[in-house]
Amino acid sequence: MYPFIRFVKEMVKFRSAPPLKVDGTHISTHMCWPWDLDPWIELNNGRTLTLYDLGRIPMAARTGLIGILRKKGWGITVAGNSVRYRRRIRAFQRFTMVSRVIGWDGRFVYMEQSMWRGGECCNHMLLRSAVTGAKGIVPPAEVMLAIGGDTESPPLPDWVMAWIKADAERPWPPVLPPDVKGSLPG
Repeated sequence: MYPFIRFVKEMVKFRSAPPLKVDGTHISTHMCWPWDLDPWIELNNGRTLTLYDLGRIPMAARTGLIGILRKKGWGITVAGNSVRYRRRIRAFQRFTMVSRVIGWDGRFVYMEQSMWRGGECCNHMLLRSAVTGAKGIVPPAEVMLAIGGDTESPPLPDWVMAWIKADAERPWPPVLPPDVKGSLPG
């Protein structure tokens, strides 16, 4: 189940926080609860992705994006991500989440988020998102203009550019193995 209570707590907690520049860093602290665990008694990898919302959405509110989405009738969606897991987060351990926008291109906004415990990075995610409107994807420069920010992106790091290039090589839709083709419904 989605962590609605925790989400509301984060939104209330940061409602009076100072505004954040689009490329500013949002820092939040969280707890790994028993319902976040997998059978190995550590933070579930899927739950990690859900908990990253608790950093991204308050960050978006602090930058003014949430208000602009409501005003313009736009939405926002995750369009891809890559996560690197390196250290376990176990039940009842506190961790700090660091969230920031890295930059954007003609279609997507790129963000990085990480979870830290005791000065060690536990996991790190690169995420791209798209703002959507009635006509499809809203160009990020238009979104930045609406927020009152710079329409030109900071240069994207080489590792982000390499990820974008690698992801563009991946076939869509995926190629199904021959033994699956007859098994899919109509």
